[in-house]
Amino acid sequence: MRLTAESFAILMAPFAPFESHPVLAVAVSGGRDSLALALLADQWARARDGHAVGLIVDHGLRAEAAGEASATSDLLARHGIDVEILRWDGEKPAHGLQEAARAARYRLLFAACRARGILHLLVAHHADDQAETVVMRAGRGSGPDGLAGMAALVEWRDARLLRPLLGVARAELTTMLTARGVAWIDDPSNADPRFERARLRAAGVVPAAAGEAQTARPAREAGVARAAVDMLENDGELALDRDAFARLDPATAAALLSRVVQAVGGRDHPPRRDRLARAAARLSAGDSRGKSGKSGDFTLAECRLMLRQAPNGGRLRWIVRPENGKGNLGKERQPLVPAAFFACGGLTSPHVD
Repeated sequence: MRLTAESFAILMAPFAPFESHPVLAVAVSGGRDSLALALLADQWARARDGHAVGLIVDHGLRAEAAGEASATSDLLARHGIDVEILRWDGEKPAHGLQEAARAARYRLLFAACRARGILHLLVAHHADDQAETVVMRAGRGSGPDGLAGMAALVEWRDARLLRPLLGVARAELTTMLTARGVAWIDDPSNADPRFERARLRAAGVVPAAAGEAQTARPAREAGVARAAVDMLENDGELALDRDAFARLDPATAAALLSRVVQAVGGRDHPPRRDRLARAAARLSAGDSRGKSGKSGDFTLAECRLMLRQAPNGGRLRWIVRPENGKGNLGKERQPLVPAAFFACGGLTSPHVD
């Protein structure tokens, strides 16, 4: 695929809806992949009266890292892109460094998105990365979801994580930057044989054809996003219409409930699958003893779920609150979940202009 403004718009279309003046955060390392994404994303956003923000994480793991972050910041600024450098301070672990760095990177990126009220965080994983991920997961005996590779869209507590380049080969990104005369920085860790992904690249792993699992996942994600847009309500606290929720298929209901309780409870990981399935079934069944709903209250993943009658009467809704005042639903920590719901114009969110 030749990367142009038009082809990138096609890649972004499945992630709609966006707010009327979209602001996109782009994780930028200075490498070719993320630089290409930052330029494309800013062009796309400006065509819609928005803009992109480059977020550069300096892990502090190499002496050259600070200088590279500064050089990348200057390059983006020359293209009119707003930039923020995020630094991973503190002691670094002796073991599991890559995993710790990845966790720190996403923690810093999502915190920056929340601080700026940005709903969409774009990362530059592409087709070659996807192929390597599938190979690594196959070697660990992953199930169907693992073998589907990285998801193109994930609703996190603070923002939507978007991967618009998963169908684009690294060679196309190189061609685009070369044609524009944009220089990039190669991170030496990408070729360090201590790391599994680098060893796969050295062995010449090529992008594989998408299997059934890879094509099924986007459809599931889209179904959950549509369900969120259709039924999530926010009148000071998050609520799910009981009857509408009961009409969802079990898999979509469980996925939607997982996103909601992760956001409200402030957890980084979803509830256990068995607990989640039981809770979703309970929400669908509701309280068989009447409209008060009090006997239907229960907890899940540091959240309290309460079946109550809507203020205007008639409908029953499941209210989702932090358990015992925990979580992030205070005025400054209201969750961006799911961000697609807030972005679509279904209601006014304090995080969207």
